[in-house]
Amino acid sequence: MTISEENGGVRVSEIEFFSAPQTFDCGQCFRFTVNGNEVTGSALGRKVTFTQLSENEIFINPCTAEEFRSLWEKYLSLDVDYISVRNEMAELRKNDPSLLAAMQTGKGIRILKQEPWETLCSFIISQNNNIPRIKKIIDALCKKGAEISGGSEVMFPSPDVLIKMGTEGLFALRTGFRAAYLFDAACKVESGEVDFEKIFSLSTQEAETELCKIKGVGPKVAACTLLFGFDKTDAFPIDVWVKRVMQDYYGGNVKPSDFGPYAGLAQQYLFYHKRYIGV
Repeated sequence: MTISEENGGVRVSEIEFFSAPQTFDCGQCFRFTVNGNEVTGSALGRKVTFTQLSENEIFINPCTAEEFRSLWEKYLSLDVDYISVRNEMAELRKNDPSLLAAMQTGKGIRILKQEPWETLCSFIISQNNNIPRIKKIIDALCKKGAEISGGSEVMFPSPDVLIKMGTEGLFALRTGFRAAYLFDAACKVESGEVDFEKIFSLSTQEAETELCKIKGVGPKVAACTLLFGFDKTDAFPIDVWVKRVMQDYYGGNVKPSDFGPYAGLAQQYLFYHKRYIGV
């Protein structure tokens, strides 16, 4: 992988197995918009555009070489050897034509390494919701957070800011029944009852138990948070879509652990394949 600064951004070349449009179009996050080869949105307190220049090259703007190394390389999982990851997955599931086909369809998907707090809140909001509405709620949350803290709307509001909003203030942002869940999450994280540093060090099963201390957080929200926010690559979120995938491809005769240490990536490949190929 090589990087070069130009026109206020960074060109990243010689990347194997990365597509910004595919990565940001498979339900990992909700603050980005995919428009052809361009992906624009906010993360890590910055507004940014990722442009897919070719299969092995992207342009990040605005960005410096230092920012790429300190922020976006990790966020996009470009610090992970996906050639080795995919080889390991293919060897483990060499008799699984469904996964092998899905790995080809979604070969540019990587698991984003997002901020845990924002990821947790985003997937609490996602419960019984649709993507346009999720995005509107998160946008309203960030605007209100900026109003309270005097900061930028690009920043996702911290737990103490959500506590200041209170359950009624959160409900006013059209979060519905999720207002109580967001408030409880903020209180437990702010008090240290749910400790993110501790969760990073736990096994995935233990980490799920820890997150499920929060009101309204069940196995699916916990798995999404652990996969996309805590780099627990064996976490395997199961929703209606994934249940359908598991039934259609495997007759319901496989379990998440069958996919090994990268089960979460397998889930993303299978989900994407079903969604776009439909078979």
